[in-house]
Formats: sequence, structure tokens, C-alpha cells
Amino acid sequence: MSVSSSPNPKYTELLNRLTEINDIKSAISLLYWDQATYMPPGGAPARGRQMATLRRLAHEKFTDPVLGELLEDLRTEEANRLYPSLEASLIRVTCRDYQRAVRVPSKLMAQISQHQSACYDAWAKAREAQNFAIVQPYLKTTLELSQEYALCFPGYEHIADPLIDQQDQGMTVAKVRSLFEPLREQLVAIVEDISSCVPLNNSCLHQNFSPKEQIKFSLGVIRSLGYDLNRGRQDKTLHPFMTKFSIDDVRITTRVYEHHLEQALFSTIHEAGHALYEQGIALELEGTPLAGGASSGLHESQARLWENVIGRSRGFWEWFYPRLQGVFMRQLGQVTTNQFYQAINKVTPSLIRTDADEVTYNLHIMIRFDLELAMLEGKLAISDLPEAWNERYKKDLGVIPTTDIEGVLQDVHWYIGLIGGMFQSYTLGNLMAAQIYHTIISFDPEIPFEIERGNVKRLLEWLQQNIYQHGRKFTTSELMEQVTGSPLKIDPFIHYLHNKYEYLYNCKF
Repeated sequence: MSVSSSPNPKYTELLNRLTEINDIKSAISLLYWDQATYMPPGGAPARGRQMATLRRLAHEKFTDPVLGELLEDLRTEEANRLYPSLEASLIRVTCRDYQRAVRVPSKLMAQISQHQSACYDAWAKAREAQNFAIVQPYLKTTLELSQEYALCFPGYEHIADPLIDQQDQGMTVAKVRSLFEPLREQLVAIVEDISSCVPLNNSCLHQNFSPKEQIKFSLGVIRSLGYDLNRGRQDKTLHPFMTKFSIDDVRITTRVYEHHLEQALFSTIHEAGHALYEQGIALELEGTPLAGGASSGLHESQARLWENVIGRSRGFWEWFYPRLQGVFMRQLGQVTTNQFYQAINKVTPSLIRTDADEVTYNLHIMIRFDLELAMLEGKLAISDLPEAWNERYKKDLGVIPTTDIEGVLQDVHWYIGLIGGMFQSYTLGNLMAAQIYHTIISFDPEIPFEIERGNVKRLLEWLQQNIYQHGRKFTTSELMEQVTGSPLKIDPFIHYLHNKYEYLYNCKF
């Protein structure tokens, strides 16, 4: 439990209650991690029940009227403290969480939880059979639960707004669209320009690479980035994710393909980016609602910053590529650093979001965002989802899935959570990452040169000091203003793409 300088016994009671709730939620996360990594398939029904029980208990404890009375009594304490103080921040953030939570019946939360476990199990079976029909009835129930959950929050303009606001506070469908529409226009133009250039060659990535050696090398990379394996670990799963049981137990997962070098390498760096954020939170926030990322979008910004802005940069591979060659000399011995750099940044329309390059990636997100809005609005039936998915991919990216795994089954999100409110975070994260990194190198222009020498310490320390340590003390919009001096915008990301890909393709866009 966090130590506070506040002598207020009601504040101490609040801390004790919140720590107990946090412990229950950590147990839920541990059960999910086990289900996604080592649990035998037969354990799914019982696991669903176990997680539903714990989620119900956590929700009931958090919506206990006594906790609401404590928060109301502590309003004076909040007013007497500085805005960024632990006490004021904890009361402020918990009040917002409480006001949201009391709108959702415990029975609905338990129903959602139990269904999510069953839906995840059905999704895994559907992927194995390459057959969406297996999970279709489960996803239909997910949609109904998502709509019921959203309706617990009246007063929003769009049914998806409360779902989006839960993940990215202050964001709405209208605000997301105001960013997505000009971004899409710019991205389509860049893709068209690149398509007229000489294609880059990425064949060096599609050879026979030992999975064991891939994992070993990737772990070495993220250690160098600062991921503390004394406070974390990595395991394999179907769809990579990061989970946290405490600030000192932050775990990541990955997947590895023998003939696809990028997959394990960059998914590992991506999840490590999430983990670096969580491991960098100030220890005084442990066990409280403040001990987490400010929003899904900001969390994604850190994963995408480390994976793409740093991990796919030329400077990064000036240091790491000779070491990768040493592991895979037969496959990469004749491939130069520049050729490898070009290979990992090749732009080509693709079917799989997690494999997509930086230029086309956000088009994948916009497809999902539009589809889930249509589902929530009742304009798209679950039974029609695979066809609608395939049509959008044909229209937007010029590719058509040949299997459900390449299409509607590829992402786990709709099968472990609610429909709506999550996918926009990936593109918001890309925009934030570019804006934050632009600010960082403006303050410290030496950081890119340090990265070329394999030293990311200055970058990590900057992020820890300015973003990570604060946890949820500040909203994302507050942090973006504090860190970059302006609200979120698309210009830094577009500028980043132009600079990087005009050099890579030797073309002026």
C-alpha cells in the first residue's frame, strides 16, 4: 500500500479499500495471463466463472456507497492539496472512476466477464479451424453486451462515445473523426506516391530463423531498452499483450514465426514499450488507481515509439544489426545494414494489422473503427461482418483475405472485451508518439546519436521523468500540453513519415 503524508484517517481508509480492490483486479489479470499462455483448453469454462466472480467482487467493492461517501468527505482534502499531489490526484481520479462504475450494475459486469472468457476460448478454436462461424454467436452476444454497457451512460452524442471515453478520456467519435479524416487523406496520398517508386526488397526477412534464437535475441534487445526482467518476463501466446500485477511484476507475451523475422522482434519491442511505461510508474502510486497509464492512446504511444520511431530507425540498427548478424550469419551475413533497414520499413498494403508498415497501419485501424461504429449503430449485423471486412480491405488497401484468420479473426480485441472504444487508441498513439519524440529531440538533440551507440538511457530517463512516473495523475490532454506544448495534432506524424520514407524510397512526396 502507498505511503501518504496525509493524517486524514478517511484518506487512509480510502487507500486501504482501493488497495484491496487493486489486489482483486491483479488476480483477475493473472488468471487472464494464464488463460492466454499456459492454461489447458478444458479449463476455459471454470476460468470464465472464476474471473466473473472476481470482477463482480471488485465492482461491488468499488461501487460500495461507503466508498462514495469517503470520496465526498475527502473533497476538502483534495481542495487543500496541490493538483499534482498524490492525495489530490488519487481523490480526483478515483471520483471519476467511481462515478462511471456506479452506473454499471454488478450483474452486467459479471455477465460481461464470464462471456469474455467463453468468447476468447471460442475465438481460439475459430482461429484453429479458420472458421468465423464458430465464434459468431459469441460475438453477437458481445455486441449486445457492448450496447447495453454503453447505454448505462446517457447524454453522449454517439453510442460509442462512452466506450471511447473510458479508454481515451475526453475523446468522442466526433473528435476521433476530426483527426482521422485529414490523416486518411494524407496517408492515401503518401501510399500512392510510394507505389510509384521502386519497391524495397524485404526477402531477407523471410528465411529460416530459429524461433529459439529469435526469442533470445529479442530479449537481449528489450533488456538494452531498459525492460527489467527481475520485474517481468516474456511468454508466447496467440496475440501478444502486456499485463501487470504490480509495478514490480509487469509481463509481456509475443508470438514467433520461423519464416518471419519481424514478428517476434517487433511485437516484443512493442509490448516492452508498454511494460517500460508500467515499470516506470512511481512506486508511491502502487496499489492505487493512479498506478497505470493515463489512457490507452498514451500507452500505445509508448509501445509505438519504441517499436517504430526507435526500433525501426536507421540509428537503432547501426548498433543492433551487427549483433543480429552474429546470431543469423548464414541468413544475414551478406545483407547490409541499409538493406536490412529498408526491408523492415517496406511499405506495401497487407492483410494483417500487426504486420503492417507505418504508412498503411492506420488505414487498418480506420477500417476497424468504422466497422465497430456500424455494429454499435445497428447498421452491420455480426453475420455480415466477414463480408463487410473483406469489402473494406479490397476498397481501402486493395487486398482481399482468403481466410478468416487473415480477416475478421486476426485481432483478439472484440473477443476479449467489448466492441468499441479500443482501436482508435492505436492511431492516437502513433500521432502522440511522433509529437512526443519531436519534442524530446528538440530538447535533447544528442539522443539520436546516443541511440546509434546503443544507449537509450537518456531517452528512457526523459520519458520516465516527464510521462511514466506520473501514472494517471494527469489526463492525456494535460500531459500532451505539458510535454509538447500543444494539443494532439497530425502534423508531426505526417512530417515524420515524409522525412523517413522520402529518404528510404529516394522519392519526393
